[in-house]
Amino acid sequence: MQIYWTKINKIIDETPEVKTYLLDRPDDFTWEEGSHTHFALEGFNAGDKPNRSLIRHMSISTLPHENSIGITTRIREQCSEFKTILRNLKVGNEVAIFKTHSNVPLKREGKNVYLLSSGVGLATFRPIVLEYFERADNVNQIHSLNVDSSKQFLFTNIFESALDKKFTAQFVDNRKDYYEEVKNLANDKTGLFYVVGSDEFLVQNIEVLREQGIKPEQIMLDKREQQIPEFLSFDL
Repeated sequence: MQIYWTKINKIIDETPEVKTYLLDRPDDFTWEEGSHTHFALEGFNAGDKPNRSLIRHMSISTLPHENSIGITTRIREQCSEFKTILRNLKVGNEVAIFKTHSNVPLKREGKNVYLLSSGVGLATFRPIVLEYFERADNVNQIHSLNVDSSKQFLFTNIFESALDKKFTAQFVDNRKDYYEEVKNLANDKTGLFYVVGSDEFLVQNIEVLREQGIKPEQIMLDKREQQIPEFLSFDL
C-alpha cells in the first residue's frame, strides 16, 4: 500500500463550519470523479498498529486537472480528536493520503442523473458535476438536490442551474420539503439516483425511492461494493 505524504497548500473557509483543505498533488497520484481517500494525520502510523482515531474516510472534492487534492469537511464547535487536530493545522503542515477509490463515477448511459445529498455530502458531487460540464457524453441531464438545515449552502458558484448545460441545482433547508422533492424526481422511472450522506440519510432515501418504484440497480451509493447489498436489500 502506497502512502502519499503531502502538504496543505491552502485552506478555504467555505462556511463558518465547513473548510476545504487543498493538498499538493504528488506527481503520480491520480483519481476519478466521485473518489474518496483515506486521509490521515501525522503520527497515525507511528506505532505497531495504525492509530485509527487519526484516520478518516474523506471524499475528494476536486478533479486532477485542478492540480490540488481537495478535502471538504464540516468542523463543529464540539468535535472529535481528529477534527480538533485538523482545525489547528496550517498551510505547510503534512498529511497522508492512501487507498483512493471511486464508488460513484458518473455513469454514461444516456439517462437523467439525480444527485441527492445532505450538507457537506455535496463535496462528493462537485467533481462529478465538473466532469459532466467538461464532457456531457451519454448523460441526458443532471439535477442536484441538496438539503442543509444551516442554510449555508456549499459550492453555489458551481451548483447553479445552467439550462444550456442541461444542469439544474436545487437547495432546500428542511427534510420534509427535501423528501417531497425526491418523490417528484422519482417520477422518472429510468433515472439514475446518486445518494451521499449519513447512513441514516441513505436508508431514508432508499426507502422513498423504492416506494416510488425505483429499482436497486438505479441507486448509486458512496459505499464499498460489499456494503451496498445491506443498504439496498430494503424489503418492500
